[in-house]
Amino acid sequence: MRARHLSILPIVLVLAGASPAAAGPLKPDEARRFVAGKLFAYTCFEGTRGTGRIYHDGSVVGTLQIKGRSPRFVALPAGTIKVSSSSICASVKGLVFQPCFDVDQTSAHSFRGSISGLGFAYCDFVRQNPRTRLTGSGAAGEEATGTTRTSRPRPLNLRPTTISAPAAPPPVQSAVIKTTD
Repeated sequence: MRARHLSILPIVLVLAGASPAAAGPLKPDEARRFVAGKLFAYTCFEGTRGTGRIYHDGSVVGTLQIKGRSPRFVALPAGTIKVSSSSICASVKGLVFQPCFDVDQTSAHSFRGSISGLGFAYCDFVRQNPRTRLTGSGAAGEEATGTTRTSRPRPLNLRPTTISAPAAPPPVQSAVIKTTD
């Protein structure tokens, strides 16, 4: 259960952001202005990675790939991320506490988000251009090496994380079997 809760850390950390100003800690309102509606790629201290976007209503949508597993699509509802004048926190169903975050700008387009009081539990975020991600071939390093891709890019094989109730069993019908002696 704990691993599941830690696996959402990157998605809820996407809430934290950086302003284009100098590097350093950001106030909650600065983080909100930098992050809301923008796409970020992230890599975390324990190997989790993915992309995500936080919307102005506090909802979160993105991908999550825990080290050694395939990527998953994640969508958290409106109000998941709560920004006040003094803190940035996440309200996630199933967590026994409400984690809050520290945000440190590392460049004009990147930041590090960590759980308040646990600086070792962090994720590094870099802003992405969603248009290039949609139109690009997906082959990393083609521009730098001058090589071209000869095969089509493979899909990410994303699986939804929502759990639905199992389908109802088919109805049982009775029948009379006649035997002849």
